[in-house]
Amino acid sequence: MARLARWTAFGAAAALLVAGCSGGSSSDGGEGKDGSSTSPAASSSTGSSGTTAALPSSLTGQKLAWGRCKATADATAPGSDWQCATLKVPLDWSKPDGGTIGLALIREKARGGKRLGSLLFNFGGPGGSGVSTMPQYAATVSLLRERYDLVSWDPRGVAASEGVRCRGDKAIQAAEDIDATPDTPAEENAYFQDAVAFGKGCQKAAGKLLAHVSTTDTARDMDLMRQVLGDSKMHYFGISYGTELGGVYAHLFPKNVGRLVLDAVVDPSADSVGHAENQTRGFQRALDDYLKSTGQDPAQGTRKIADLVKRLDADPLPTSSGRKLTQTLALTGIVLPLYSKSGWPTLTSALDSAERGDGTELLTLADGYNERDSSGHYGTTTHSQRVISCLDDKQRPTAAQTKKLLPAFEKISPVFGAFLGWDTAGWCHDWPVAGQYDTPEVSAPGAAPVLVVGNTGDPATPYEGARKMADELGKGVGVELTWKGEGHGAYGNGSDCVDSTVNAYLLDGRVPRDGKVCSR
Repeated sequence: MARLARWTAFGAAAALLVAGCSGGSSSDGGEGKDGSSTSPAASSSTGSSGTTAALPSSLTGQKLAWGRCKATADATAPGSDWQCATLKVPLDWSKPDGGTIGLALIREKARGGKRLGSLLFNFGGPGGSGVSTMPQYAATVSLLRERYDLVSWDPRGVAASEGVRCRGDKAIQAAEDIDATPDTPAEENAYFQDAVAFGKGCQKAAGKLLAHVSTTDTARDMDLMRQVLGDSKMHYFGISYGTELGGVYAHLFPKNVGRLVLDAVVDPSADSVGHAENQTRGFQRALDDYLKSTGQDPAQGTRKIADLVKRLDADPLPTSSGRKLTQTLALTGIVLPLYSKSGWPTLTSALDSAERGDGTELLTLADGYNERDSSGHYGTTTHSQRVISCLDDKQRPTAAQTKKLLPAFEKISPVFGAFLGWDTAGWCHDWPVAGQYDTPEVSAPGAAPVLVVGNTGDPATPYEGARKMADELGKGVGVELTWKGEGHGAYGNGSDCVDSTVNAYLLDGRVPRDGKVCSR
């Protein structure tokens, strides 16, 4: 099924998607939850079994063969300033002497003097490609590229790094007709059968890799990357899911933390159901703000959109392509413009067209989110997101448990509640591998200060998660910066206050006061 991928988002890439459619854990470092301290040395790694082994020199001593980047399935080849290479990492971190896989890296070397080192970026998802996104994002961080090598990568299981495709294009399109908010036993059966089929497709495609694509695995990859790049400390910019990854890294390797920025923060205290509730609240909050901007009463505007979505459940709309706009595709189309305030006019046009009986504009938005091109080919970001998040998440709500949750979800949002409520049961239903934790461990006692940035209007990672991340990182570590803005993320979204504060931290090491607020 062409899922909404829990709407966790692709960080900085979300605004690019809107623009493109607008034409119409295990505890291995620091203090664990039991209070123990088990910080590993920089040259060691702890596997999921809890054992620690020194890394072989074949990994820590590898020399990256940087060369001209080639075009990928997601993007054309970037300019000559960009270089690409492949890093070898263990398939199984509990067996560092065993088999390896390759991770695709991209970098642009610092352009100015007084180089500070490498600055790694993860743009979210999970499942977003750093190799294709980094060159597009470089203009946003133009000041940072003067003193840092800008580096990103495709995490394991993503795109050029052993990316996973769980089903083909025809099967994805066919699954768009499956009701993601089932109302009958037959629809419910089809919904869960599709989830099982998707999981089996992932298992067949990924093989042994399926059990080794967790956030913890990727955090360990990052520390090996740090060593091979020649950096004594990890300087990192994580957006959306990238904040969870950054928090897990800080917990595993607190002594290696340099300057870490976490923007559009995932709430580390929320389990799978709590995360869905947070997103339901966040997207409804963003929808309310959008409706207010158009002069509508939020309650009345929400009811109007909810009525449209309900009609589509029984009677999908025609589109100019001949495909139908289903309820699920409509929700995806509504969600995408909420990631950036610049997308709000596009949402107005698409909703007006749908009310007139034409689903073309909402379908175009949904296709942008689902990475469907004009030839009917779909990208694999949502596939990678699912294999990573289902390995992370231990929680597996049943259909019966979910049905009890639905009234609460629908009360939070008549538009998004039913989908995100059902998603708690369907996303990892009968998944081939067990999840690893209920919530990620991000405590990092002894780490350098980590800058945590929250946006009060963020739909996908609601603002409240920033304070919770700062608190869980620990006293003296988590430093919260608030922006009273709109859209997913804060840096580069129009606030001079946010941008200058983040730049001062990354370039000069100036740590702002915890609780600083930027109103513009």
